Amino acid sequence: MIKKKLAIVLGIRPDIIRASLVLQRLFAQNKHEIVFIWSGQHYSDNLKEVFFQELNVPRPSMELGVTGENDAEVSSEVLRRLYPVLQSLQPEAVMFLGDTNTIVGSIAAAQLNIPIVHFEGCWSAYDWRMPETKYRNLIDQLSDVIYTYFPEYKYQGMLAGLNPKNIVVTYGNPIVEILGTYYFKQKEKFDALATPEFFKTRGIEKGEYYLMTWHRRENVHIRSSFEAILKLIGSTKRKIYLPLSYRTQKVLKEYGLSLPKNVIMVDPIGYMEIVALMVNSRGVITDSGTIVEETCVLQVPSLQMRKATERPQVYDVGSSVKFDPAAQEKYPAEVVFKKFESLYGKKWHHGLGDGKCSERIADDLLWRLDNDAFRLHKPEDYHHWIERSYREDGLS
Repeated sequence: MIKKKLAIVLGIRPDIIRASLVLQRLFAQNKHEIVFIWSGQHYSDNLKEVFFQELNVPRPSMELGVTGENDAEVSSEVLRRLYPVLQSLQPEAVMFLGDTNTIVGSIAAAQLNIPIVHFEGCWSAYDWRMPETKYRNLIDQLSDVIYTYFPEYKYQGMLAGLNPKNIVVTYGNPIVEILGTYYFKQKEKFDALATPEFFKTRGIEKGEYYLMTWHRRENVHIRSSFEAILKLIGSTKRKIYLPLSYRTQKVLKEYGLSLPKNVIMVDPIGYMEIVALMVNSRGVITDSGTIVEETCVLQVPSLQMRKATERPQVYDVGSSVKFDPAAQEKYPAEVVFKKFESLYGKKWHHGLGDGKCSERIADDLLWRLDNDAFRLHKPEDYHHWIERSYREDGLS
């Protein structure tokens, strides 16, 4: 049998986390060729090697080396650099994950008539300020195969006009099995890491600090929201340990602002360290979608700094508190932190699946390679009436 190629394009560190077990399963077989392409779109890409190593992810087959100071530059570079790579590879399909600038590379695949797979599709926060919302709409419309986590997301996709035949429900979020593999099955490693010295060198006490992350464009590039977040985190007496993205650090300097005295800022950190800090914290303040899922599974409270979320399940189970930086008057800091503190020590059923999402995705991809089953944008597969577009001219 001739080996078939599947290209997988990722671009940010959370992509490595989400796709880690899918990549491992795909690279473990030798029937087909898996080509892992790394766009490198992060503002600073130097931490990726730590994530590859800690998550036991195969190194990329090739790196695009994308750079840029803004979304337009990064997106156009992804498209420009990916097109000739896909043109040369001619894979059976190309898979993208999530909702980042790297998603724009799907246009290159569409231009080359290569079937597109979207891992983590049909989501929407319905917040049009977010580039992520636009990127998801773009790639879902282009995709032949869409992997989505739950039936409610499939329904959202159908309401947006997507063909239900193209949507595969995985009945779970990969974060469940990823934490099962890298945390719960190796908990002793994290316990060994979390020594008194670990906390002392970071200027924090176990169980008495908040961990924080902060990176979303609407929270960074809208100054009023940026200042609202500073005001929020400065209102608590607890120490906040903040591994701050390089882009947010840059904007902080550009605004001429400073962090409150209770905030300990460090550069971005690796996966094992951030999980260790999560599970030993009082809670996590974040605008990261991945982190609110992780905290939900880990039984750690989260405080979401977002107007809207693609992950309402965390509110359903009671693991998260909301703060909207664009409407701070509706969310008084003392009320927000009182609710946040009330979640400490509580338990909930995370409701994010059975831990088999990655296995289902990898196995479905291999089945499609075996059976030439990627191309679904065919006239006979449309879910609505298209006969008028294909009618004859009616002339004799």
